[in-house]
Amino acid sequence: MFKSIEGNFDHPEVNELLRKHFIELRAASPEESTHVLDIPGLKIPSIKFWSLWKNNRLIGCGALKFLDKEHGEFKSIRVHDNFRGQNIGIKLIQYLIIEAKKLNIKRISIETGAGKFFEPARKLFKSCDFKPCKPFAHYKSDPNSLYYTKQINND
Repeated sequence: MFKSIEGNFDHPEVNELLRKHFIELRAASPEESTHVLDIPGLKIPSIKFWSLWKNNRLIGCGALKFLDKEHGEFKSIRVHDNFRGQNIGIKLIQYLIIEAKKLNIKRISIETGAGKFFEPARKLFKSCDFKPCKPFAHYKSDPNSLYYTKQINND
């Protein structure tokens, strides 16, 4: 269906998608409530990043941050504008879950914004069976953030 490439931040289309993602998310939340990572932030060793392609066209990207050996956090999940409304977000999350299972992750968590801008993301996470949870890792209670988690089986 699509191919994935790990860590190709220097590809111009990937770079552009991540920069747009960063700018939009920074604008959608107060600075103290913005947890989006820029490209240098995604390059740290505790994060794996993938871009997904279909017929040599970038359809989206996503990252997995290791919080500990069995708990991961999805970061920078983004569907390219040209592929919105085609259920690519669900396929992207399903792909990331498969990759997380390969890495023996047993629980995935996500932080997202509480505002109207983030409604599509919250709807996507709920449709993929993520459940609301308390803040995890370094996060604190914040009226501008919502937290979700999902147990995954490694069978």
